[in-house]
Amino acid sequence: MPPPKKMCIIPVASSIEDLEGGKTMRKTLGQLAKYYKPYRGVFFADLFFATLGAAVTLIIPLLVRYITNTVIYLPQGEAVSLILKLAAVMLGMVAIEAVSNYYITYFGHMMGARIERDMRDEIFGHYQKLSFTFYDNQKVGHLLSRVTADLFDITELLHHGPEDLVISAIKLLGAFAILSAVNLKLALVDMAIVAVMLIYAIIFNRRMKSAFRATRARIADVNSQVEDSLSGIRVVKSFGNEKREMEKFQEGNNRFLAAKRKNYLYMAGYHTGMNAFSTMITVGALVVGAFLMTDGELQVADLVTFLLYISNFTEPVKKLVNFTEQFQNGYSGYSRFREILSIAPDIADKPDAKSMEKARGEIVFDHVGFSYEDQSEEVLKDVNLQVKAGEYVALVGPSGAGKTTLCSLIPRFYDVTAGRVLLDGEDVRDLKLADLRRQIGIVQQDVYLFAGTILENIRYGRPEATDEEVIAAAKAANAHGFISEMPEGYNTDIGQRGVKLSGGQKQRLSIARVFLKNPPVLIFDEATSALDNDSERVVQESLERLAKDRTTFVIAHRLSTIRNAGRILVLTEEGIAEEGTHRELLERDGIYAHLCRV
Repeated sequence: MPPPKKMCIIPVASSIEDLEGGKTMRKTLGQLAKYYKPYRGVFFADLFFATLGAAVTLIIPLLVRYITNTVIYLPQGEAVSLILKLAAVMLGMVAIEAVSNYYITYFGHMMGARIERDMRDEIFGHYQKLSFTFYDNQKVGHLLSRVTADLFDITELLHHGPEDLVISAIKLLGAFAILSAVNLKLALVDMAIVAVMLIYAIIFNRRMKSAFRATRARIADVNSQVEDSLSGIRVVKSFGNEKREMEKFQEGNNRFLAAKRKNYLYMAGYHTGMNAFSTMITVGALVVGAFLMTDGELQVADLVTFLLYISNFTEPVKKLVNFTEQFQNGYSGYSRFREILSIAPDIADKPDAKSMEKARGEIVFDHVGFSYEDQSEEVLKDVNLQVKAGEYVALVGPSGAGKTTLCSLIPRFYDVTAGRVLLDGEDVRDLKLADLRRQIGIVQQDVYLFAGTILENIRYGRPEATDEEVIAAAKAANAHGFISEMPEGYNTDIGQRGVKLSGGQKQRLSIARVFLKNPPVLIFDEATSALDNDSERVVQESLERLAKDRTTFVIAHRLSTIRNAGRILVLTEEGIAEEGTHRELLERDGIYAHLCRV
């Protein structure tokens, strides 16, 4: 009976994964290639000059060999004439190499910088389109790294990658071909050493890369510690904990030093080994060449030629090793870049979105429900509310009841998960986002002011506004007085996030910004809750002036600020629990009355 045939088991899943991985890489490289399109002339010129410069370095040693092997044995007059001609040729080639290197260094790098600019524009523009839902789940530092470190890695690959591959291939293969023609045995000896050198370089390069990653992580920890300590310096000093902060910093700083030690250990091994291998190629060429010369298989001029070509062996190896690192960094950086671009904005204009020039300001919540993306529990449930144009409505209630969320649905910072929100009878999802948000002004408790001058921050409400209009808005917001007392008035720099201003001053600037915008709908989100009594009085006066004849929603914890509201809504987890004026709700003796007593 014949033995059973052995079955050939094929790892199908693994093969499919490899195939899919290959398709993904080809697709990614194809996407990367499109960034060359606007600069393809510069790109091909860069490759041409890279090829030209590499060719020059290969030709000059051949001319040296021709001079030492042939020209010096010609009659003196003929030899001198030919040497002068060859010197002129070599000077011309040096000039060609210089021009090539200049083009690669300047125009090649500028191409990379322009591609980096284009990609940065692309990702920053995409950031602007993404909704609050996206930013609720992201850290600003991580998003910033996509715009800085990742893009740098990508453009380094796009600029240096093709150029280094071309130069390395020409020098390595060209040098081997030329030296093989001169003496195959000696060429094989040198290539054997180069092969070992390449393996050594790859191994140490991987270790260095791992050590570099650890170092970057440690320095990130140090930066975080410094930022945390300096940001809270007032707390540190108030508790007298300077010594404790110094101990925490030293602990992180010592971890960084340990990571650096490992980093430099591998770096020393890499550079020492590479230099040793470079010398070994020279020694190998000399020793083997000497034996070949004793057998009459090699001329002195040929040995000199070999020694001149050694740099054409070692330099490409270093470039190829660097390319593998560039490729890994650039490819992974581009993958992270594409991750962001692949996130479709969940709030965007419909293809047939309607325009709206100037709204009256009537707002309707029609059976509105809402829950956040990562939560199954509804924040708002079947909310029905009609607010007439020009009406002043206050929202109160316990924290977490959804007051801010309800108001955030009007400008579509989030979209309803049930029902609809109407502005002048139009579903806000049917309106163009830019037009919708132009109708709404928001004053928040946590005012965000940009680094720059007072004038620039107020003008943010309407960038095309004149200086006179900015000043008029500041006067309306009770801000002109304190601005006039500033060292440079409206041109005073207020520092990062307005650090040079008090809370009340910052709030009045934010109100001036909304005055300048002049929207028909206003949202005041606890705009005075963090202010002292004097500042609250001034800001409250500004808010009431701003709210005149506008549809206004006021979210308030300080109930004293909404006593005069025409309509007060008490929002709970079950929806709108109570509605009425301050007096009516007190008489009802319900939730609102309890909040007032508290």
